[in-house]
Amino acid sequence: MTNALARWTAGTHTHEGTTHPTYRQGSGPGVVVIHEVPGLTEAVVAFAQEVVDAGYTVVLPHLFGAAGRPFAVSDTLAVLPRLCVSREFAVWRTGRTAPVAGWLRSLAADLHHELGGPGVGALGMCFTGGFALAMMVEEHTVAPVLCQPSVPFAVGAARAADLNLSPGDLDVVKGRCAAGQQVLGLRYRTDPMVGTRFDTLTRELGDAFIRVEFDGRGHSTVTEQRQQEGVDAVMGFLETHLHG
Repeated sequence: MTNALARWTAGTHTHEGTTHPTYRQGSGPGVVVIHEVPGLTEAVVAFAQEVVDAGYTVVLPHLFGAAGRPFAVSDTLAVLPRLCVSREFAVWRTGRTAPVAGWLRSLAADLHHELGGPGVGALGMCFTGGFALAMMVEEHTVAPVLCQPSVPFAVGAARAADLNLSPGDLDVVKGRCAAGQQVLGLRYRTDPMVGTRFDTLTRELGDAFIRVEFDGRGHSTVTEQRQQEGVDAVMGFLETHLHG
């Protein structure tokens, strides 16, 4: 175990024959923090530690790449080709929910059943940003946060606008939002990787979608190009939906 994860308890979660490592720390309501490309970097772990320190039980699934290392372009270049051909991640197709969403929903359900309360939070970043929305299909996820959601890759207008959800899953998400659920989204306004999907979220979810947007050049809103306003918005959102 790396120094970055020394305070975290290692484990695994298995769903329908698929197993991924997990790291856990904290007490209080559950929050699943899903790492970005290239992996479970030091910056992701540091952000997750802030969530722990704010009074939550945080689980870090380790889905791909290295764990506990600093962000490196070389790691990104190494991991992306494998992700593009993986059956777990729908990186090119529109109108499809990534299969890994089932594993993440199972993880959230187990965490909720153990801890109780109103439900769990879920935060995805970049490559995994839309996974938090997909987790909302199950009622256990009550505080979904989308940080710069970037899949499917924004090549062409259709992919740039797509939410990485099947039509049926989108209908469920829209129904939950109509019943009062909210979704928080963070991005840099000029980030090309997010495409136009924030506009899609506003159109489909209406006022239930809370947009937090930043000027300037950047991508990773709570890690590498961290915006404190964004971190504060995440903490306030979790407080409202998990403690409120």
